[in-house]
Amino acid sequence: MHTIWKGSISFGLVNIPIKLHSATEDKDIKLRNLHKECHSPIKYEKVCPVCDKEIQGEEIVRAYEYAKGKFVILEDEDMEKLRKENEEKAVEIIDFVKMEQIDPIYFSKSYYMSPSEGGGKAYSLLRKALGQSQKVGIAKIAIRSKEQLAVIRVYENTLVMETIHFPDEVRAAGDVPNVPAEDKVTDKEIDTAIMLIDQLTTDFEPGKYTDDYRTALIELIEAKRTGQEIVTPVEKETKSNVTDLMAALQASIDRTKPEKGEPAAKTPVAATGTATPKKKRVVKEKKQA
Repeated sequence: MHTIWKGSISFGLVNIPIKLHSATEDKDIKLRNLHKECHSPIKYEKVCPVCDKEIQGEEIVRAYEYAKGKFVILEDEDMEKLRKENEEKAVEIIDFVKMEQIDPIYFSKSYYMSPSEGGGKAYSLLRKALGQSQKVGIAKIAIRSKEQLAVIRVYENTLVMETIHFPDEVRAAGDVPNVPAEDKVTDKEIDTAIMLIDQLTTDFEPGKYTDDYRTALIELIEAKRTGQEIVTPVEKETKSNVTDLMAALQASIDRTKPEKGEPAAKTPVAATGTATPKKKRVVKEKKQA
């Protein structure tokens, strides 16, 4: 499993060297955009609208737009220094809380935690203590240049770090439009709804839930592939200098050919007034006639 972060977690005087591994993966089917005419993949280029040219990576700088059209440029050196200052810190568990006190809306991404060399015993200690106390740890950690709040908990004998949103990143539920202020339902309707809920209540078994849309999309793609409903991009023609030269020469010849029915161009007479031998014969024949 790929390691995405190395560091240490501490609570009190206990320090645990650990590694983070992504606990989830995105299985969405990635679709490409093609040109309908020739089935070539569409390229997305970074173009400066003022200079009207494509910009290369080394020409791009990052900036913060603090007002419309006004930017503060952030140098790569500044960003790298800031990242190192935060990522090299040991992650300290700030508090321990009950898991049920954290609403699921705060949760973002899950990471498995594994002990680095020499951290096995301390890892086991924290795992056992969290399990028996039925608490989770709250900590701060910087991952990929972003400081995040995190929950450390036990999942199937493995410590898991769940990154969670800061409070100011969760929008206020009161801002949601058209939410009815009062429940205008009867007791009979409530009793019927609860009865239906009771009938559909069961134990949570994750394995029985599948992504039906993704499965159907994979089957559609496979059916088209095996049925040879496939397309390939049209190869771009590469013109050589020889081809262009020959085409230009042929076009020049065609342009100078006389049209059908038109007399051939007269042969020019020499400056001395003396006709060519062929011309002499033509003139002589006319005189005899």
